[in-house]
Amino acid sequence: MSDYHVHLHPHSPLPGSPPMGEYPAGYIDSFVEAAAARGVTELGFTEHLYRCVEAADALGTWWTREANLRLRAEFEEMIINERNLSMARYVDVVLDAKARGLPVKLGLEVDFQPGTEAAILDLIAPYPWDFLVGSVHWIEGWDFMHSGAAEELERRGVELAWRQYFALETQLASAGMVDVLAHSDVIKLTGLRPEPAVIEKLYGPLVLAAAASGVAVEVSSSGLRRPVMEAYPSPRLLTMFNAAGVPITLASDAHTPDMAGWRHDEVVAAARAAGYSEHLRFEGRRRVPRAFD
Repeated sequence: MSDYHVHLHPHSPLPGSPPMGEYPAGYIDSFVEAAAARGVTELGFTEHLYRCVEAADALGTWWTREANLRLRAEFEEMIINERNLSMARYVDVVLDAKARGLPVKLGLEVDFQPGTEAAILDLIAPYPWDFLVGSVHWIEGWDFMHSGAAEELERRGVELAWRQYFALETQLASAGMVDVLAHSDVIKLTGLRPEPAVIEKLYGPLVLAAAASGVAVEVSSSGLRRPVMEAYPSPRLLTMFNAAGVPITLASDAHTPDMAGWRHDEVVAAARAAGYSEHLRFEGRRRVPRAFD
């Protein structure tokens, strides 16, 4: 089994975590060991693109166009605090672990911002990625993944926020720039949702876009750590992906060693319940189907 969404650094310093951008001896090994104890025998590391200093020019400063000055200021503070990693250093560390024989893959979480696709692909082209996951974390200048998400969600309207999110997620699915969609319905993280009929209409275009482009989707336990207390994607959305022939990867979205492979059995159970019998592994952007153990 594999976990294809693992980060080597938390978003802010935590007790026991190394300083941002540092990788002490044995650090990657500790992720592998924690995952193995949960029956996960391969890890795919996926550091955030936006956290890498090399990505600043390619991504630009789109949040400065945000009309809400409070959201703009919060976003700028987040970028200042979190853009503290080196892509080149990260790649070297993972490649070294592979060379030492550890069961790891080199991935990247491509944080989607419309209009930057070509610049991002040019930036990351020189690196030997095994796979790329794509994610939507922002709506305009609103970072809905961070504190205050529920308050802003209610202020702008739950249905509008969901429509904005799924429009971006569908655009990402159609872009052909990544191999896997990460946490494809993450907008539900607060537990606030529009009416079921609205949700169903938002799911359809995303599923069609993923099936048409050939992108996979991850089944992730990270939603179980959020107020929504549900894996990503929802059972209904995952069943729709399966019916459309969209393959899956398995994920935890870990940011510390102890979370690698977290609640992996529940992820597999969710995939099976939706009708899946296999997941994907990757090697040099080439997908390799593997039956569940």
